[in-house]
Amino acid sequence: MKKTVICPGSFDPVTLGHQDIITRASKMFDRVVVAVLVNSSKTPTFTTEERIELLREAVGDLDNVEIVSFDGLLAEYCKSCGINTIVKGLRVVSDFEYEFQMAIVNKKLNPTLETIFLTADADSTFLSSSMVREICSMGGDISNFVPACVHDRIVAKYRKS
Repeated sequence: MKKTVICPGSFDPVTLGHQDIITRASKMFDRVVVAVLVNSSKTPTFTTEERIELLREAVGDLDNVEIVSFDGLLAEYCKSCGINTIVKGLRVVSDFEYEFQMAIVNKKLNPTLETIFLTADADSTFLSSSMVREICSMGGDISNFVPACVHDRIVAKYRKS
């Protein structure tokens, strides 16, 4: 039986930390579904389509990774797809507190769901999409924080704004 895991997030934009977690998950599972959250209550910097495209560029070399988008509850989306394992990356203690709560809620909503936590690579523990957006919007160098293959597209987005 092939084991599928889902790696959900906003990925606005994709960072080296995201790339690392997805790559590591792809070595542990037969199939990794990277699910880009569509949250109508927030206005992301990148459209859903742009985020999917950036992710495809960042992890497109991984044959067992599929990029999709979803809206609504992750627990319901997983149920509709027959996925029962979520993988989440953890950087700091506050991530654990939030993700632990989410894991409990997801399990209450969909009792078949299990959540697996992967700790961030030491070089990515401080890294978040919001930090990348802030640095880039102020003209800072983000080359150490995002995959090289998407760097220029991220910078171009902020120079247009």
